Amino acid sequence: MQRLLVALLAAFDAAIAAAVGLVVLLAPLTLLWTLSFGVTADWGALWPLTGSLWQFGHGVPLSVELSTEVLRTTGIAPDAAAFTLSVTPLAFLIFTLLFAARSGARAARAGAWLLGTLSGSLAFAAIATGVALTSHLAAFETSVAEGTLLPTAVYLAGAVGGAVRVAWEDGDGGVLDRIHDVVDSRGDWGPVPSAAVRGAAFAVVGVTAVSAVAVAVLVAARGGEMVALFQAARVDALGAAVITLGHLAYLPTIIVWAASWLAGPGFAVGVGTAVSPAGTQLGVVPGIPVLGLLPEGTSIWMLIVIILPIGAGAFAGWAVRSRLVWEGTPLGMAPRAVISVGIGALTAAVAAVAALLAGGSMGPGRLAEAGPAALPFALALGGEVLLGAAILLLSPRNRDELAEERTDRWVAEMTASDAVSSAPDGATVGWPDASSAHDTAPLDTSPLDTAAGFRLPRRDPGDPVG
Repeated sequence: MQRLLVALLAAFDAAIAAAVGLVVLLAPLTLLWTLSFGVTADWGALWPLTGSLWQFGHGVPLSVELSTEVLRTTGIAPDAAAFTLSVTPLAFLIFTLLFAARSGARAARAGAWLLGTLSGSLAFAAIATGVALTSHLAAFETSVAEGTLLPTAVYLAGAVGGAVRVAWEDGDGGVLDRIHDVVDSRGDWGPVPSAAVRGAAFAVVGVTAVSAVAVAVLVAARGGEMVALFQAARVDALGAAVITLGHLAYLPTIIVWAASWLAGPGFAVGVGTAVSPAGTQLGVVPGIPVLGLLPEGTSIWMLIVIILPIGAGAFAGWAVRSRLVWEGTPLGMAPRAVISVGIGALTAAVAAVAALLAGGSMGPGRLAEAGPAALPFALALGGEVLLGAAILLLSPRNRDELAEERTDRWVAEMTASDAVSSAPDGATVGWPDASSAHDTAPLDTSPLDTAAGFRLPRRDPGDPVG
């Protein structure tokens, strides 16, 4: 019954995750629909638009085809009538990923992580399939296969990650425990996989934090350009609210672009453009307010910013090394080198996936290429994190670490010595137990002036002191 309950709860979690993402889109769209078209509007297009945007938020490319009336009204050239949007607003994807990780962790704590993960993923796949089959618009099209597989893959990745993290630490009584035992039997190489994953997590969090701070600094420094683009759009309060909500949905995507800039390769905002610390080459860019943050020019000296990803790698190396010292597992040079390489490789893999989701096409014509390139971003960030982690992990052990290691060894030797030096009748030689203190006559105390064979000399009141 417990396993059935875990499966039902995991499926319920998946349904909540999908429902929250859809409602977050449906609520403002309903309000926009009502204010723009009134209650007599065609409500049949509201759900397909919501479903298409929900899939787009999970990495599904969105094919846009503008009608002739729209082209005539807006003055857009006919060759720009059809294009693809593939730069994902990562806020929806990250929400699903984190919610799935929470559900997987709960299933692992209940002792059925595999069943819970599969049940939740299947429920999410069923919902994604229903959304993909019912989201058809003439202007916005998504592939049914991609609309089913990509959101399900996001939820499955989050659920497996959260479940394996908890089950690896707490045990699952199954396959993970057997793998854990095999890894632990490798001696000094046993802590290497978990240390590499832990270090990569610290590195990714560090790079994300630094990139978010960089975006905040740009907003403070170039906020006037964003406001000017808002004013140039000539939208009313409702339009400004929609643009602001769109910017919030794309905030994680903007942070990925900033991380690629800090790493060195930078990103593109159109074919033949480049924005990097080494230089900026831009043509005409769309009048999107957030693009007002783009620097107008840079200097070769701006390449010093790559020290920030190196610092994130050093932070990851320090965290892993501190954990190893705390656990009392001083590894040799070879295992620590492998941990450094693992941290760099895992960080590079995360960077590649983030670049694939945050890059692609953002419009017709020259806007078909935007965002960071996956391979340069992954190689640059992975190499910088590797350098920082290696500096901390491969440096000689300091005095405090050696003193702590000697202390731990001395405590272990003393414990073993106390265990060996026991009396023949089984009583341990050492300090007597507090419960038997009243039975140990030699350790009882008594006044010195009444002790046998010993009396203090009596002093008369008139005798001088000294």
